[in-house]
Amino acid sequence: MELQGEKAIVTGGSRGFGAGIARALAERGAKVWITGRDEAALNRVADETGAIPIIADVTSGADWDRLFSLVGDDVGILVNNAGAGVRIAPLAEQSDSEIATAVNVNLTGAIMGCSRAAERMSRLGRGAIVNISSVCALHAWPGWSVYTAAKAGLSKFSHALHTEMRPHGVRVFCLTPSWGSTGFNRAAGITGASEDPELAGKCISPDEIGRLVVTLLET
Repeated sequence: MELQGEKAIVTGGSRGFGAGIARALAERGAKVWITGRDEAALNRVADETGAIPIIADVTSGADWDRLFSLVGDDVGILVNNAGAGVRIAPLAEQSDSEIATAVNVNLTGAIMGCSRAAERMSRLGRGAIVNISSVCALHAWPGWSVYTAAKAGLSKFSHALHTEMRPHGVRVFCLTPSWGSTGFNRAAGITGASEDPELAGKCISPDEIGRLVVTLLET
């Protein structure tokens, strides 16, 4: 895929993996739109990368429609990176609202974005969708059941969507990173490993995953 001049959407682009992916795509000449709910953080990444910031919630169909209307029907790349731990705790301690939010942010929102991208990319006869899952989709730990279910769902959804989109010239990828240096642990209220400099040094960085996405798209 030739990235120069290609239109790309990166959700969750205000920090972490999303910022790294946006940076890598912009460096290869893509025109990048980044989304998120933190306006100040989005603007900082936009200033650093040249990306176009759009305040949007991935769980809102109306926000997805507005986003695609702004980007245009010729979008060639969608990176579903937005995600959240919401609450990492035993299932019995989680509220219905927390469960629903975790599934909506990590799975349903990506599916809604893919639906709109699939329609447009099918007409174009080309394009690429990259969904960011998690190693939690492959392993099991106490307290991670809801997040694991959502990320495992995203993985299998991507697999099935690939079979749908391949005849239309559209590729679908699902990346399954392990622990990254993204601030996820702090946001999810997890302490311990993130304070260990030796372990932290082994994390995949936002720039590394950005280069990986570029490699996949250009191969």
